[in-house]
Amino acid sequence: MAASFRPDIQGLRALAVGGVVAYHFGVTALPGGFAGVDIFFVISGWLITTHLMQEITETGRLDLWRFYARRARRLLPAAIFVILATLAVGTFIMAPREQALYSRGAMYAAAYNINLWLLRWSFDYFAADSLSNPFIHFWSLSVEEQFYLVWPALLVFAAWLHRGRRMTVVVIGAVGLASFAACLWFTSLSPAWAFYFSPLRAWEFATGGLATFATPILWRHQFWLRAAQGWLGLALIVVAYLCLSENLPFPGWYALLPVAGSVLVLLSGAGEQGDAPAKTRWQALAPAAMLSLAPLQWVGTLSYSLYLWHWPVIVYAAMLHPDLGVAQRIGCAVLALALSAATYRLIENPARRGDWLAATARAFRFDASPAARPLRLLPGLALAPALVLTAAGVAAAYANAHLATRNIDPTQRGIEEAAEQPSIARAVDKDCLLDFHTVEPKPCTFGPADAAHTIVLFGDSHADHWSTPLVEAAKRNDTKVVTYLKSSCRASRLSTFNAVLKRDYTECDAWREQAISDIIRGKPRLVVISEFSIGNLTRDMSAASRDAEIARWQAGLRSTLEAFSQAGVETAVIRDTPIGDSFADACVARALWWREAPSLCDTPRAEAANDDVAAAERAVVKSIPDTLYIDLTDRFCGPTECHVFIDGKLAFRDRHHLATAFAETLAGPLEKALFRGS
Repeated sequence: MAASFRPDIQGLRALAVGGVVAYHFGVTALPGGFAGVDIFFVISGWLITTHLMQEITETGRLDLWRFYARRARRLLPAAIFVILATLAVGTFIMAPREQALYSRGAMYAAAYNINLWLLRWSFDYFAADSLSNPFIHFWSLSVEEQFYLVWPALLVFAAWLHRGRRMTVVVIGAVGLASFAACLWFTSLSPAWAFYFSPLRAWEFATGGLATFATPILWRHQFWLRAAQGWLGLALIVVAYLCLSENLPFPGWYALLPVAGSVLVLLSGAGEQGDAPAKTRWQALAPAAMLSLAPLQWVGTLSYSLYLWHWPVIVYAAMLHPDLGVAQRIGCAVLALALSAATYRLIENPARRGDWLAATARAFRFDASPAARPLRLLPGLALAPALVLTAAGVAAAYANAHLATRNIDPTQRGIEEAAEQPSIARAVDKDCLLDFHTVEPKPCTFGPADAAHTIVLFGDSHADHWSTPLVEAAKRNDTKVVTYLKSSCRASRLSTFNAVLKRDYTECDAWREQAISDIIRGKPRLVVISEFSIGNLTRDMSAASRDAEIARWQAGLRSTLEAFSQAGVETAVIRDTPIGDSFADACVARALWWREAPSLCDTPRAEAANDDVAAAERAVVKSIPDTLYIDLTDRFCGPTECHVFIDGKLAFRDRHHLATAFAETLAGPLEKALFRGS
């Protein structure tokens, strides 16, 4: 064990990976466990800066090839092994279309730039469908590798400007401040970029790096102060784990909690190795003593392999059994630990300690003598095995994607096409369903301009999926359809929180009021309303909170319906579609791949249909004059089950949006309900 080894850092790693695993395994008591990744970033900044600055100070040079070879030796073998194993297991669990998609993600994971791939495809780390991506957790490893690539060059640049700690602090501080300012801006402007893009996370590494230059004069021999500082740091980490959630704008200001906490813990343990052997009572009470406990040391030792394994384990378990109970999740945790221990013992540790990736090249020098060549570099032949490993991982993932594509048979292709087919409104113009930021309503018209009657379709994406049968039904009755649609924006006058924007959805409120005014001004024959059921958002609330939220929604719905009724405009409210336990397209495709019936993906009606909320909705509608309630739930659900595959067609394209091909079959029932033979 190296003389510079710090047990408290190993324990801090255990806390970091423990938070991430707890979050991913659904421990609701730690909703902010994902902040463990930020702790890892700070630790990396601290350790890498310490090692590189020590080499520069002691030798006047920086052997970049040795540094890169050590990083490759530390990270690549285990990562590539887990990627290959995940791909292999995935061929039996995932449907071919999923295999093809996520194999492409594995290519980027093997090359340590999956964070850029996730940005390109707009994957949301906190979205429900992220549970299907077994490689999404590699984003943080990609950010770390990109940091390792750039950080030594930054220290080289600082040393080139001026030898000494002060210039290095200035350069790191400037980079960190710029990164933090940009991160704050993008957290509100484009959260995905703030989350995944490495330059916007650089400030967390820079904070750890800057902390290494702190001079602990005040607390080096004040053990009580050091202990208090460490416990304060741990308290900030605990607050982050308990109080942060996926609904907060993250990273942004909130990331300061785990970052500051990590820095305080690291500084608290700095200099412990140089202390007198006799432990004072303050040293014994310091958090370093707790972090040095054997269980935390063991988990900290396995932290890298555990991070690699835990996510594919829980992803595949959830695919095989969507309703994982506590005992099953504990079993998954035990399996992840067992795989981590085996990987550490057989791959990670032997590769790190072996000579097969040892660096032998020359280095950058910072000697001031004229005889010294300041930038002398020979090829790093020791990186050849690392390049071979990376190439092997990329090639295997590419081959797996190609083979998976060849396994997509006509039935699987049909499911994919059914899920991807847009509604008639979005097929004509994708902007007929407005994005989150647009406030000005955009009416879209379907049918002849001189039609005898006009119907308005008003609401969110759950109104949009009714546009397909509504336009067809209207066409048969000399009626045109005008749509007023906005993503995640109900017709009911109910202010809501937007989970993507991570803030109150003020754009929705402004759009809704203007849309209601425009619709009333146009005096249509009928306004058809449908919206995402409030019951889907109140499932996990306590009974009291659920009742209060439903009452608030009823008041909002009543206000909207009364606005139309008082203006002499008739309305019809279509009951919302059921919500399934799983994404219908992926689940049905997997079921067929496993040679199972699509009914495997059905959801009990008691969970899917929100019958109690529908009853509350019906009560509001019946109390408003000239308002009709349309309930087509029996088209999706029987007495006990709600189905995702009906009459040979995929009924839903995800958990709750109608698949367009199936929606077309509802034109007849909708026509009967709306036009009543007129």
